[in-house]
Amino acid sequence: MFGIIRPCRNRMGAELRSAWLAHLCGMCLSLRDEHGHLSRLVTNYDGLMISAVVEAQSGLSRRSAGPCALRGLKSADVAIGSGARLAASVSLVLASLKIHDHVDDGDGLTGRLGWAGRAVAQRWAAKGIGTASDLGFDASVMVDSVRRQPLVEAAAGLGSSVLVVTEPTETATAFAVGQTALIAGRPQNAEPLREVGRLFGRVAHLIDAVEDLEEDRASGAWNPLLATGTPVDEAHRLCLDAVTGIRLALDEVEFTDARLVHKLLVHELEESIIRVFGRRRAPEKPSWSNPGSGLWAYPRLNPQPRPRGCFSGCGAFLYMCGTCQFCCRDPFPGPWSDKRRDNPLDCDGCDCCDCNCCPCD
Repeated sequence: MFGIIRPCRNRMGAELRSAWLAHLCGMCLSLRDEHGHLSRLVTNYDGLMISAVVEAQSGLSRRSAGPCALRGLKSADVAIGSGARLAASVSLVLASLKIHDHVDDGDGLTGRLGWAGRAVAQRWAAKGIGTASDLGFDASVMVDSVRRQPLVEAAAGLGSSVLVVTEPTETATAFAVGQTALIAGRPQNAEPLREVGRLFGRVAHLIDAVEDLEEDRASGAWNPLLATGTPVDEAHRLCLDAVTGIRLALDEVEFTDARLVHKLLVHELEESIIRVFGRRRAPEKPSWSNPGSGLWAYPRLNPQPRPRGCFSGCGAFLYMCGTCQFCCRDPFPGPWSDKRRDNPLDCDGCDCCDCNCCPCD
């Protein structure tokens, strides 16, 4: 499983999390049924967005699936139909291109597979394009866009705009997300959804660049921020602007049920940006722990706390896991606070929009 959107059950609520898992399992089973068990390795958190966008426009399409080890040997309703197949096709094609890129660069375990990795990538690309053809669209547009990436990177240098480097990714994701409107029978939604896909591709590319920045600097590998001289703060600003653009574009789309899509592409995408870049700095104000600190920090009575012992450390670890403070600790108020009692789902109110997609509303 991989991707930049990693929802937490504490933020989503039971209904939206169940819908999210239906699309994740639906894409995984679609990959298994059409392309074999090995292809299930490309199941990812971002790819299911394609299935969710199709269903949000056309309505529910589910079936009951048998027990699965990843679901705790429980059965579940999973997404089926063109949306799940399109998500599987896009994931296969993009994964095959990523494997080719790793083999060419010799990166990681995939890069050391050599001809075996290329063979798997070619097989996945052929299967993904075949499924796309059955659904009525030409995935070669997406393939050609991503294959232009090395040429774009070779032409970029200091002073170049980082958006020139992200353009191939933006074009590929715009094509994939825009295609959901045609599959769902809502051609009027194609243009705003292409804008959603384009901006999502921009955020994905920039987040990937920031996450790899230190490793690439140490190894001397190519990185779009280092190559173009783009500061991290500028990448952060571009990501925030892109989320605003996504929100505006979604307002122009006619959905049957937009809650999950809006939750993933606005709220959870913002959480991904916070996870990578951190929260913005507050105005400078003194605190007990650091009088000159401008971060969102709470004062500490003891600036140098005594290290925990083995048993207390294990107890604190279990407590933080049980209260979900590892994956969403920033907005978490504590299990016994007034906010927690009044709002058991621990939602900040979703006050960034009036979409009523929050289960707490």
